[in-house]
Amino acid sequence: GLVDWSKMRKEAKKLLDFLDVDIDVDTKVRDLGVAKKQVVEIAKALSLNAKILIMDEPTAALAQKEIETLFRIIRFLKEKGVTIIYISHRLEEIFKICDRVTVLRDGRHIATKNLEDLNMEDIIQMMVGREIANKFPRIPHTSGEEILRVEGLTRHGVLENISFSLRRGEILGIAGMVGSGRTELLRAIYGVDPIDEGEIYIKGEKVQINSPVEAINLGVAFLPEERKTQGLVLLLSVLDNIGLPILPQISQRGFIDDQHLLEIGEEMVRQMNIKTPSLYQKAMYLSGGNQQKVVLGKWFARNCDIYLFDEPTRGIDVGAKVEIYHLMNRLLEKRVGIIMVSSELPEILGMSDRVLVMREGRVVGELNREEATQEAILSLAVGGRVKNAVNQ
Repeated sequence: GLVDWSKMRKEAKKLLDFLDVDIDVDTKVRDLGVAKKQVVEIAKALSLNAKILIMDEPTAALAQKEIETLFRIIRFLKEKGVTIIYISHRLEEIFKICDRVTVLRDGRHIATKNLEDLNMEDIIQMMVGREIANKFPRIPHTSGEEILRVEGLTRHGVLENISFSLRRGEILGIAGMVGSGRTELLRAIYGVDPIDEGEIYIKGEKVQINSPVEAINLGVAFLPEERKTQGLVLLLSVLDNIGLPILPQISQRGFIDDQHLLEIGEEMVRQMNIKTPSLYQKAMYLSGGNQQKVVLGKWFARNCDIYLFDEPTRGIDVGAKVEIYHLMNRLLEKRVGIIMVSSELPEILGMSDRVLVMREGRVVGELNREEATQEAILSLAVGGRVKNAVNQ
């Protein structure tokens, strides 16, 4: 009944060496990055002599270098006879690492085929049931008056002297490498994290935003990267999640008008095309794409003026992505302003009117739609210079 700690450390090190990764076996898992936590999970499975590994969106939170390390481990395990079921919405990864592909849609098996017999368009058509002619269905629109202005926003050690503006009917993309401060900027504007210096103006008036409640009351909506832990209450129903931001509007004397909430919920499910068996279904049981549509739906119901999107299509399939883009277009028709942080450069280029590039907590360049290319953005993000970029 006693644990042989010496033997356990030796076996753990042996497994990590087998995977060719450098992790101190005495390090607490909570102190590891996401990539190394995944390696520990793989090592744990191998310690049980697992012959089949199921990986569900394993690269969703990984940087490119970490993805390459994971792929090296996967190829190594394949050579050792381990079978891997790899679940991903990133089709380019499927072609890099898999031999066969199975496509599911709406809970049904559509097809299982060898990848050598398919191209990306074939898989997309099987996933969505139709051909997608335009992956980024951006509608023609014109920008209106300034709705948000940030001047000299600073959070010591995180953000440094950031200034920009946002106009009605505009999508402002924010690009940069992991750790550049993109998410932190949105959190600061939304009042999640305090700022040390700088000013924020909404509709021309200087405002103080010290909490998300104050941001919401000023018409600011935030769709966080981690929708499961920050954007939704998974144990609550679709209806309750939609109702959370509008409680003051649907309550009288402390009592919720259930009929009013139900009417709003039904309308949001219809407008967002949320696939759910019932408004009373718990959010945790929805697909990633439908969860994101619930997050967006609750802010649609609130009628906000400024939307902060942080990785709006992470972890959802290509069909759901296009639906999210269409919903963003509908917001633009309402003349709102959208700030979109994304690690996917095609998404930034496909949907943005302007692009800010961040590096080490600073805005290092601004590119208009004509200037913005993947090469220009990456050059600024890693410290280079781009002709015609407005370096700040």
